[in-house]
Amino acid sequence: MTPAESPQDAPARFDNHVCKVPPAILAIDTTSEFGGVALRAAGRIVAERRIHAPDGFSQVLFSELEQLLAQAAFSLSGIDCFAVASGPGSFTGVRVGLAAAKGLAEAARKPIAPISNLRALATFGSLPRRITLLDARRGEVYAAVYDQHLNCVSPETVVGFKAFLESLGAAFDRSGADAGSGALNVEFITFSGAPFAMALAGTHWANLPWVEAPRALAAAVALCAELDFLAGRTVDPLVADANYVRRSDAEILWNPR
Repeated sequence: MTPAESPQDAPARFDNHVCKVPPAILAIDTTSEFGGVALRAAGRIVAERRIHAPDGFSQVLFSELEQLLAQAAFSLSGIDCFAVASGPGSFTGVRVGLAAAKGLAEAARKPIAPISNLRALATFGSLPRRITLLDARRGEVYAAVYDQHLNCVSPETVVGFKAFLESLGAAFDRSGADAGSGALNVEFITFSGAPFAMALAGTHWANLPWVEAPRALAAAVALCAELDFLAGRTVDPLVADANYVRRSDAEILWNPR
């Protein structure tokens, strides 16, 4: 999203002060058919349910949330913040999860933390620079670079994979080391089974570390949301928005008469 579209820029109706106590976070990920829900409290995941929903989440999401809370002996009234994977991903899936999280947060009068899937992927890394990748189809990737604090240091984009790698040349030399210090500090992170590593065969990027993350991101979303809550970066549910990165086919093809 551009800065103007970022929900963090909009005024909130709820208190959004910096907090030092780890909150109770209820997180939702419906951005692909491999989604899930997770509950994080006191700085750790206390319950998680991974859901394979090839037919969509609209019929199963709330029952899964009920089972999650029952499993953790937790109630909605004890949730401090609702978190949701905001994309990029399936356009329908993103909307389902975002609508559910916004509705719950609005009803409970609690803030919401929309978390980029690319940022959630960065939680699985260990090096100072983490290149996160998702398949955008059409020969393109959703991509970004995050640091070890999960701050975005290269804006999220959708672009051809080769073009994205070429754009990294200003920051990293041919070995993937920092252009200034020379220390190896970059790794790739993507979902298990993604085709990107094979695409690097024969290139100077081929020997860099690769991390394969699980497809269900709810627990990672909860961690990112905890950091945002503690830093006072959650938002009012009314202004929380999706992070599509690019427009849907319907928007691209729509031709007003």
